[in-house]
Amino acid sequence: MATRQRGGRLPLIMGTLAVVLLVLAALLMGMAGPAYRMEWVALGDAFEMLRRGAYFAIGAGIVGIIALLVAVICRRTRPAVASGLVIIACLGLLAVPWLHWQRAQDAPPIHDITTDTENPPAFNAVADARTDAPNAVDYPGESTARQQLEAYPDIGPIVLNASLDNVRDAAEAEMRDRGWSMAHTGNETLEATVTTTWFGFEDDVVMRLTETDGGVRVDMRSASRLGRGDAGTNAARIRDFLTALEARVE
Repeated sequence: MATRQRGGRLPLIMGTLAVVLLVLAALLMGMAGPAYRMEWVALGDAFEMLRRGAYFAIGAGIVGIIALLVAVICRRTRPAVASGLVIIACLGLLAVPWLHWQRAQDAPPIHDITTDTENPPAFNAVADARTDAPNAVDYPGESTARQQLEAYPDIGPIVLNASLDNVRDAAEAEMRDRGWSMAHTGNETLEATVTTTWFGFEDDVVMRLTETDGGVRVDMRSASRLGRGDAGTNAARIRDFLTALEARVE
């Protein structure tokens, strides 16, 4: 009788342990970005929080699987369901860093993307803000251009059949709608800073408008202030923004 009771309690105990590990994982991984953004911890410490959170999530998943097997053997339905939910939650929690890691593996180790690698738009208004940033304000050069062309051959300028004023107004409206912080709005150039939601990383964007016989040529450059690589973020930003701008102008 005592043995049966202990066997019946084992799935509950292990399930509880799995939940505790899952909660710790969620707290560490969820707070890593805000803690860095609010300057409570350094960037290295924030990344360490992410790593430890991932380890806790893996541990929670392993304990959850064992708890599920024990619950099935002991024919305990509720602990089995709870353990299954913990396993699903662990997979969901680990999916975000895994996808980011996978994206980083597929992207070249560059952080400055532009539609014109031969004559990239220059940062002026945000130059002072980038003075103390790890990544320089000037375009990195030929090596970066070569890697970009190999990885993102689709990144290039667009030509819009509209007046310069209309394109500029549409571009500024799109930037503001996205919550970007405008640093400069001129007749032919716009500069803005994009702050990421989770970690609060700051990336800078400059857009250059040039009147041509076919309309207005739009060139764009997006560069991270921090990090050797950007996991494809800047290329995706340019691609998405130009598509939205073209739709807005049309």
